Amino acid sequence: MGKIIYDAGVSITFDDRVMAHLQHVIGVKLRRSESFFFSWRDDPRAGDGRSAIWLHPAMSLRFKYTGSVPVELNRAWLDVLAVSADSSQGLGVLPEPTERRS
Repeated sequence: MGKIIYDAGVSITFDDRVMAHLQHVIGVKLRRSESFFFSWRDDPRAGDGRSAIWLHPAMSLRFKYTGSVPVELNRAWLDVLAVSADSSQGLGVLPEPTERRS
């Protein structure tokens, strides 16, 4: 389980596979200087709610992986996440499609 650390005050835990896909989509958006919301479901131990943050290119963002081996990215999942990131609700953590493409 890795962590996304945002602006030194928010730490969000995700599986390394999920996080690698999020990093790719977030990186593309920020490289284009696009700001957007990112939301996720909170851990049940934290109240089982949901949280969202506004991602902006000027904010500090760190991806800390547990594993040392890079993850093979699923192109279909990247496409689904990118569409989500472009929506008015922003990027959400969506399930991985079963069809995997490189």
